Amino acid sequence: MKVQDIMTADVVCIRDGASIKDAHQLMQSRGVRHLPVISEVDGTLVGLLTHKKMVATVIGLLNRYGSGALERRERYTPLAELMETDFTPLTSTTPLTEVVDYFVGNKLGCLPVIDSNRKVLGIITSSDFVKLCAQLLKHA
Repeated sequence: MKVQDIMTADVVCIRDGASIKDAHQLMQSRGVRHLPVISEVDGTLVGLLTHKKMVATVIGLLNRYGSGALERRERYTPLAELMETDFTPLTSTTPLTEVVDYFVGNKLGCLPVIDSNRKVLGIITSSDFVKLCAQLLKHA
């Protein structure tokens, strides 16, 4: 099996010029926990924002500045300050046997899937592997 067999193709992305507030609202309104960050210039993948990192950042801002200043701080804090950049994006044809080792040994719960021009095609999450495991167990 390959990444394309279990990835989510209808992925929600955010532009790199956005603020933490923009990302927070997008995650809430679309019900997603991971956002590939794309360049405003050419739409290529430049980073990844995870729910875990978002929550940690918002709690840090809340503790440091208080609830009265939280919205303003979120609005003026650029995504670049908290997006992950240290990861290897996948291609749709990457074998799942290679990807599963990554999820077992690393902290990120997702990886973006890109084409040869670094345009986002989809996303694969640890939940996708759980769903695959459930399907395989039902048919075993």
